[in-house]
Amino acid sequence: MLREYSSPAITPTTDDDTIYSLLSRRCRRNPDDVVVEVQDESGRVWSPVTAAQMVDRVRSVAKGMLGLGVRKGGTVVIYAPTSYEWGVVDFACAAIGAVSVPIYDTDSASQARGIVTEVKPVIAFAGGSERAQTLDAIRPECESLKYVFNFEASGIDAVIDFGENVSDEQLDAAIDAIKADDLATIVYTSGSTGKPKGVMLTNRNFTSIVLGGYDCLPNMLAGNPTRLLLFLPLAHCFARYIQYVAIGSHGVVGYLPGAKHLLADLRSFKPTYLLGVPRVFEKVYNAASQKAGAGFKGRVFLRAFEHFVQWSRDEQDGRGHGLRQRIDHAFFERAVGNSIRSALGPNLRFLACGGAPMNEDLAHFFNGMDGITFIQGYGMTETAAPCIVNFEAANRVGSVGKPGTADIAVRLSDDDELEVKGPNVFVGYKDDPQRTAEAFTDDGWLLTGDLAQIDDDGFVYITGRKKDLIITAGGKNVSPAPLEDVIGTCPIVSHVVVVGDGRPFIAALVTLDPDMLASWLEAQGLDRTMTAADVADNDAVRAFIQQYVDQANSSVSRAESVRKFCILDTDFEQDDGTLTPSMKVVRPTVLRQYADVIDKVLYAPKQGSRAAKGASSPLLEKATESISPLIDKAQESALPRIKEATERLEPVLDQAKSMSGSLVGVSKRLRQSDAADAADAADAADAVGEADDAPEAAEATEASESSVADGSEVSSHGEPDPAGADGARRSGTVDGGEHRSETGR
Repeated sequence: MLREYSSPAITPTTDDDTIYSLLSRRCRRNPDDVVVEVQDESGRVWSPVTAAQMVDRVRSVAKGMLGLGVRKGGTVVIYAPTSYEWGVVDFACAAIGAVSVPIYDTDSASQARGIVTEVKPVIAFAGGSERAQTLDAIRPECESLKYVFNFEASGIDAVIDFGENVSDEQLDAAIDAIKADDLATIVYTSGSTGKPKGVMLTNRNFTSIVLGGYDCLPNMLAGNPTRLLLFLPLAHCFARYIQYVAIGSHGVVGYLPGAKHLLADLRSFKPTYLLGVPRVFEKVYNAASQKAGAGFKGRVFLRAFEHFVQWSRDEQDGRGHGLRQRIDHAFFERAVGNSIRSALGPNLRFLACGGAPMNEDLAHFFNGMDGITFIQGYGMTETAAPCIVNFEAANRVGSVGKPGTADIAVRLSDDDELEVKGPNVFVGYKDDPQRTAEAFTDDGWLLTGDLAQIDDDGFVYITGRKKDLIITAGGKNVSPAPLEDVIGTCPIVSHVVVVGDGRPFIAALVTLDPDMLASWLEAQGLDRTMTAADVADNDAVRAFIQQYVDQANSSVSRAESVRKFCILDTDFEQDDGTLTPSMKVVRPTVLRQYADVIDKVLYAPKQGSRAAKGASSPLLEKATESISPLIDKAQESALPRIKEATERLEPVLDQAKSMSGSLVGVSKRLRQSDAADAADAADAADAVGEADDAPEAAEATEASESSVADGSEVSSHGEPDPAGADGARRSGTVDGGEHRSETGR
């Protein structure tokens, strides 16, 4: 494994490589190139916009801005969903050096006020009357804000009117004065880890990785033509970057305000590549899985999933495909692959994912289908979007790729935090020199806050979030992301938050996708309208989710496994602050809002745990008695399997005999412990006493010994008992023998 890796720039940037130059050069190459298609109100017809038409529109808006007094370095707020108008204003700002400040259209009035009063814009653009009213209400608190223009009320035309007296020569002079290192935008972080910060980004921060992107992904990003359906919010750097990439090459951009009608829009626009966060691809998979149902088609879909995952893994590892595998592949392509590709559009060749960790098997599932390449990347607002990406010629599903070919370098700190250096790294946080200094190492590397590994070929694997790292009461460090990723692939699950910091075991909060849940309930013959409370306690629902919990647990140690989960009544939302506009869970807010659930449901003391002090001796007698029938049952059987089980039980018998000789000491020790410990002893005794045969008893005994060694216990209901775990740590010894916790071994 490597500690550092870099990729030299194939196409280095110059001082003239500005954001506006991406559009103007496209126009000079071929003014009749279609660069944008605008959707009509029906959603079925897309009208073309050529490079010359877009440049003319951008220049007219730029003149209007100059007429309104906007100058180089002046700020312009854009508070609107993704649209062609958004793109025009963005390029107009870049042309004259105005600093664009996007606000997510889903941000509250309070959030918008905080940004506007901090950046002090000259003008602002709104997407709709509600946002326009919000901005108008802020104007008394922000003297610099003179005008608010509404996209939906001919706001663009109104701005253009202010530029009637601005000549082409004046505009060209303003454009020529802008260089690559000039500030282009201030993007406020989505706040998933704390208070949003104003990230200051230059033209070069973007253009360096735009040009590098063409070298890494020539067919996907620079093919002729490429078609991009852009539905991610342009307030997010990821969307801004891909807009610049498409318009700067041979791309056609179809702007959408959201993904509400995504499948229909995919069919009508027919993109060649699709850019999305993991949740988008999870929804595509879940919809296909739910459509297949639980019968024969459902079993075929499950087999297809397993096949495509293995097919992709074999190709990635350089293994060939046998005759049987090729026959299976042809069948599953017809049965499943064709329908999924049809839903994504007939021209789609690439799926690109970023913004959050992606489940590896799900990525392989898409990548294993004929004609689709699944590309993963990594970036953050402070790196102007993707700085690490898989190349077309070097794609390793499961990793986020290598540093982009823009002279970008990555390295790992002593505690495996990923650090980045390159021309794409931001210049600082607005008006916050202290946090700017804290974001970098002494030698100038950006601290990402993400934990990672770098393999021998330079591929980077994100293993977790440093700030999200959970340290259990036993001292075990647990990264929640891998667990959340696997559980989150359950079709009816919307979001997962793994908890356990300072607790005796790991648990999870789970929210459900209402639409997927209703379909799933109906497919199971259950009432699709049952209440949230009934759903949370429904055995079938919990058993279905438990399958994915078990799958997540299979890849981690017992101390890292999810022992208990709680289904919440409602999904996380942007309105209550539990989700960012880019659909990331705001962990601190979730932990705060659901503190009572965590304390009283996930980690609540078991009912009846306060047993009478005098109960310890009967409990021990019950525990001793429960072993006898198991011994008799094992001895009575002559089958080889049972004989082997008897031999395995011999150490347990010896231990039982030694226990009977020290009942007084153990009883005395139990009286001194918490009542919860006594209740857990009863549960453990019941669990042993309910065993059905000797082999199972032997396995239960081994599991019991393992649980003591881990410093925790499991109740008779299969759920971990925090009181029992605490008791094991407090006493430190059982029958005179020391049992250390996971971290103590």
